[in-house]
Amino acid sequence: MAFKVLAVLAALAVVSNAALTRRVACPDGVNTATNAACCSLFAIRDDIQQNLFDGGECGEEVHESLRLTFHDAIGIGSNGGGGADGSMIIFEDIETNFHANNGVDEIVDAQKPFIARHNITAGDFIQFAGAIGVSNCPGAPQLDFLLGRPSATAPAPDKTVPEPFDTVDSILARFADAGNFSPEEVVALLASHTIAAADHVDPSIPGTPFDSTPEVFDTQFFVETQLRGTLFPGTGGNQGEVESPLRGEIRLQSDSELARDSRTACEWQSMVNNQQKMMNNFKAAMLKLSVLGQDVNNMVDCSELIPASKPISKPATFPAGLSHADVEQACATTPFPTLASDPGPATSVAPVPPS
Repeated sequence: MAFKVLAVLAALAVVSNAALTRRVACPDGVNTATNAACCSLFAIRDDIQQNLFDGGECGEEVHESLRLTFHDAIGIGSNGGGGADGSMIIFEDIETNFHANNGVDEIVDAQKPFIARHNITAGDFIQFAGAIGVSNCPGAPQLDFLLGRPSATAPAPDKTVPEPFDTVDSILARFADAGNFSPEEVVALLASHTIAAADHVDPSIPGTPFDSTPEVFDTQFFVETQLRGTLFPGTGGNQGEVESPLRGEIRLQSDSELARDSRTACEWQSMVNNQQKMMNNFKAAMLKLSVLGQDVNNMVDCSELIPASKPISKPATFPAGLSHADVEQACATTPFPTLASDPGPATSVAPVPPS
C-alpha cells in the first residue's frame, strides 16, 4: 500500500517541480496559475459550481458526480479497460447498461453538456467535477487533480465495478486487480459513502442516505454501519441491502460485511471519530484511483483549482435513541471508541432531495 501511494505522490512531485516556478496570468485577465495549462479550468469550475452543483451545494449532483469518478476509474484490470479515461461518458450506450452502473446515465447526461462547451476531455472532466463537488461538503479533504487524460478509445469491460451484493473476497480481489489497492485503501475509498445516497437499491425510496449526515463529510458513516441493524427503510428484501439501525437510512450488504470482516474491521473502526485520518486516507486513495490507467509524468498538477471545504468541529456521536449497547463489535484487538449519544427522540433520516 505505502509503496504504491508513495510512487504516485513522487510522480506528482516531479510534475509539480516541472511546472513554472512563478505564477502566470491567465487569458481571462482575472486569474493566475502556476501552470498555464490550468487556466482553462477556472471557467469550467465556475460553470459546474453554478450550473451543476446548484451554486456550490453538497447535494444530489455532488453525490452522483463522486460516484461517477469511481465507476469510470475502476474500469481497468487484467481483463482490460482504460481506467480513469472517460469511457463511461464516451461509450455511454454500452457502459451505463451494465448492471453495476444502474442510474449512472443520469449524471452522465448531466455532465455531457459541460464537456461539449469546454475544451476538456471526458476523463479529465469526470475527475475534476468530482473533486470540485466534494469540496462543497463540510469536512472533506482538498482532493488532488491532475490534468491530461487522453480520450478513451474503447469501453471498459463489464463486471469491473463491484456490486453491493458481492462478497468481501470478491470486492477486495477486484480492487487489487484494478490498481493493487490494499484492504485499508478500500476502506478509505468507502469514506465516499458519508456523502452518498442510494436511488436504485430500493427504487421505492430514491435518495436514501447511507448515514444520518449525507451533507457533511464526517465519520458518522463508519459509526452507523457498525450499529445493529433492526429495520429496512423501505420495502426490504432488495438485492444488496441489509437492515439498518435508523429509519430513513439504507445499508448496503457490502458495507455491512466490510465493517465486520477480520481483514477490514479494525481499519473501519479506526475511522470512527478520527476525522483527520479519514480525510488523509481518502485523499491519498482518491489520487491513486483518479489516475488509474494514466501516465502521471504526462499530466499537469492543477490541484490549486480545488477549493478547500469548510471545516467541521462536531465529534462523532451515536444517533439519538442509540448507544454503545447497539454496537456490533467486530475489531478483535481494539474496543469501539466511547461516544456520546445525541439527545432527543430516535433519529429519522430525511432523503436527499433531487437537484
